[in-house]
Amino acid sequence: MHIHGMGAPAELARKFAAALKDSKLLPANQPKPSGGTPAAQAGNNATSAPGPPTGKELFDIPALDKVVQYQGTVNGPTYKYTVGRADLQSVMMGTEMTAAIGLNSWAAFAGKQADAHVAGDIAMLEHEVNPVIKALRAHNLEVVAVHNHMLFDQPRMMFLHYYGRGPAAQLATGFRAALDQLGKGKAGMKMKH
Repeated sequence: MHIHGMGAPAELARKFAAALKDSKLLPANQPKPSGGTPAAQAGNNATSAPGPPTGKELFDIPALDKVVQYQGTVNGPTYKYTVGRADLQSVMMGTEMTAAIGLNSWAAFAGKQADAHVAGDIAMLEHEVNPVIKALRAHNLEVVAVHNHMLFDQPRMMFLHYYGRGPAAQLATGFRAALDQLGKGKAGMKMKH
């Protein structure tokens, strides 16, 4: 679900918090872990077992970064790239849309290096849609949806969601191929200088 609001930051934050107060998105609303009390809390000297592996252990991060030509972020067992559109300026209702607000392309890897899943989004100008679809399909990444996220945006932005499964390096190559289709200008587009 995408949301939009206009107003004072504190008021927007209050309304957002109120909307989420009963959702399982908040840590306070997450189910409590089952099982006994951890050994350290039980009063003995046993060491706890190491936690589940993170993206650092599951993926060859330097190899993926080399393919994608960006650095990602480890979040638990996943590794995610978020790439903004520095080649253009998009404005919606008088506000510049930035990578931090959601004008970005991303790829999130789960699984492990040899058998990974990737899901992501590509932020495109309308004339970039077909070349991006062709690049993704050429790399066995499935197009899940193509739509817009914003109203009254200039230039008009389209978003494509995709999914793939296979070796992480192969999936990263497909993401990079899609990124390579972006910014191939078309006359009349307002480019950021």
